[in-house]
Amino acid sequence: MVLEIRQADRSDRDAVARLLDEAFHDDPVSTWVFPDPGHRATVHGRFLGVFVDVALADGRIDYAVDGSAAALWLRIPAGEPEGEDEVPTRMRAVADPDNERCELVGRLTGEVHPTSEEHEYLLMIAVAPDRQGEGLGTELMRPVLERCDREGLPAYLEASSERSKELYERLGWEFTGTAVRLPEGPLMWPMWRKPRA
Repeated sequence: MVLEIRQADRSDRDAVARLLDEAFHDDPVSTWVFPDPGHRATVHGRFLGVFVDVALADGRIDYAVDGSAAALWLRIPAGEPEGEDEVPTRMRAVADPDNERCELVGRLTGEVHPTSEEHEYLLMIAVAPDRQGEGLGTELMRPVLERCDREGLPAYLEASSERSKELYERLGWEFTGTAVRLPEGPLMWPMWRKPRA
């Protein structure tokens, strides 16, 4: 399979946010953040739109030309981040100000994010629900992972389900050993991928 990929720009913002909304609507973390399905339908897209805005501003979005898949990447430098991460606060303010879970998920994942090495951070990857299982996610990640291997650069992500964790393991990621436990909710698995020779 050859997936035609281009880099998304501001004009793709809403389409990518819709794709994330559809792909993650029933994800364990999304259903924990927004347990009421009706409320989730109203605010979930706004919540995920913050991720799109961050990737457009500070990273890149690899986007399937047919709109079926998108991967949001950030290049993270080595060292402790300067100042407080404002993204979790923005996620809550934009999506659902009275819902502390909007902010908490970002704070908890931020606490375990590695800082010792520069790396590519797969912030999110989404495949349209009717196209899942076709290998699109793997094809979408392949160019970045190949570049990481050439440059000797590790990669990092947080898997939000057992199914996605298994997919990432097949692509060389390894569980770091410390899961993120959402209070009275699901686990998230931080995963690190060493560059391959």
